[in-house]
Amino acid sequence: MSTKVSDHILQRLREWGVEEVFGYPGDGINGLLAAWGRAEDRPRFVQSRHEEMSAFEATGYAKFSGRLGVCAATSGPGAIHLLNGLYDAKLDHVPVLAIVGQTHRTAMGGSYQQEVDLHTLFKDVASDFVETVTVPEQLPNVLDRAIRTAYARRCPTAIIIPGDVQELEYSAPTHEFKMVPSSLDRSGWTAIPSEESLERAAEILNSGDKVAILAGQGAAGARAEVERIAEVLGAGVAKALLGKDVLSDELPYVTGSIGLLGTRPSYEMMRDCDTLLTIGSSFPYTQFLPEFGKARGVQIDIDPHMVGMRYPYEVNLVGDARETLRRLIPMIRGEERGREWFDTVCDNVRRWHEVMERRAQLSADPINPEYVARALDPLLPADAIVTSDSGSVANWYARHLTMRPGMRASLSGTLATMGCGVPYAIGAKFAHPNRPAIALVGDGAMQMNGMAELITAAKYRHRWEDPRLVVAVWNNHDLNQVTWEMRAMEGAPSFLPSQELPDVQYAAFARSLGLTGVRVEKPEDVEAGWRTALEADGPAVVEFLTDPAVPPIPPHATWEQMEATAESILKGDADRGSMIKQGFKAKVQEFLPGRK
Repeated sequence: MSTKVSDHILQRLREWGVEEVFGYPGDGINGLLAAWGRAEDRPRFVQSRHEEMSAFEATGYAKFSGRLGVCAATSGPGAIHLLNGLYDAKLDHVPVLAIVGQTHRTAMGGSYQQEVDLHTLFKDVASDFVETVTVPEQLPNVLDRAIRTAYARRCPTAIIIPGDVQELEYSAPTHEFKMVPSSLDRSGWTAIPSEESLERAAEILNSGDKVAILAGQGAAGARAEVERIAEVLGAGVAKALLGKDVLSDELPYVTGSIGLLGTRPSYEMMRDCDTLLTIGSSFPYTQFLPEFGKARGVQIDIDPHMVGMRYPYEVNLVGDARETLRRLIPMIRGEERGREWFDTVCDNVRRWHEVMERRAQLSADPINPEYVARALDPLLPADAIVTSDSGSVANWYARHLTMRPGMRASLSGTLATMGCGVPYAIGAKFAHPNRPAIALVGDGAMQMNGMAELITAAKYRHRWEDPRLVVAVWNNHDLNQVTWEMRAMEGAPSFLPSQELPDVQYAAFARSLGLTGVRVEKPEDVEAGWRTALEADGPAVVEFLTDPAVPPIPPHATWEQMEATAESILKGDADRGSMIKQGFKAKVQEFLPGRK
């Protein structure tokens, strides 16, 4: 039997080690779907409820596996639906390949049904590589190059295959003029900065008395080296949200997250340091970094395109974090350093943990959302994979969950899109079917698309060696993060027509799918709700009725700023009384003595 173009594409994906393709069917990829049938579903076609979810699942798979995520969609509407998930991959620097169909070549340019200029559509999101295959001889080069580029540049790429091309008999490129052959192998590589630049960086770090380190996802492969240089420098380590699982939060000098969703000790460390070392992070909010002129700076990043643009660093080391630190650490003089700065950082971290414990214990109506996250923390399995959606739930994820060695965690760090939490977790389950996954989701994101993807979880639950996939929903009937942003940034009360959400029975919906569903309405039942979900023999939804009036207070918030926010709310916010009360109770915990 002859090999068609569609057969060759799947064969080549298998040769690249691709095991799953997240997609949704449509007639624009009928040729590929038929080839999947002939290939006995290898690589496995994972059917989502929506193409955007396919792209999110591919992104989650890539984030948690380190391997290429692949998604597939039909032409026109299906291809358009992929965009948000692909932009999430682009902005968080994740290797993803999109394979999309197109109308037949004979109809292109004829304003045909579902015809969209896909090359133009994908030119931004897949700016590093997007190509349309018009003849079989373009393969395998186009596919190979798309995969190599996705890996090398940590980005999404796209190939577009018209429906009639999928059905053509495959013929390889020949040894002729205008033919482009291809090879499969891709070796590993490492970037290393020059010796001279390392020496200049060491001079800056050695001259500092109060060193702060900011670690991002680019430091993920350098855990031991980051720990070592922090200890030699007597430095504290703050983490960008995408780097939350880079270092264990049990280390006494790890100050936690940075930024609006960050911690007070991270804010204080950046405010008071005299030297900044940034490793594998492109954290964009300059106001949370040291004031210009107060601190000298060194940056380490593997991407020369991303260095030197967040802070006036004196030295930008372009290189792999692990290999760069291995060469830099022997140049650091640690024996001459005092302990005062290091001890101050550690004391601030200890105090912050006490503050967060007290905040979590505050009463609310009906349940304090901070307590929900705090109660999960000691129950997290040692090999847990945690995903967080965007919204106020990301605050509680950032501040209350303790990452320990072996755990993984991520969210939509740069795009900060709603709706990624559940599909990320599903992608994680296909990447690591033997590990439990936990998605932390607000009710807005759950209504947006999380409920539909519960169907996907139910469909594939028996494919996973460890069937546990816990979806936790903070149900507060409010688009809470935007509500608080309106209050704090616009000085405006909540606009209920845009912010108020209908009450949905998430746990009951899960039960209708044959999954475990738990609805928690009282604080005393929170821990039991978590335990039931974590001990379930398959996917579970645990729904907590939480108080929307509990504020996600930024770490730098002053009493004056809180008073200004309260004044704006008193103009007519529907929840003004309880909000002010909860905000006062939360903030005052920072000023209580250092004990529970």
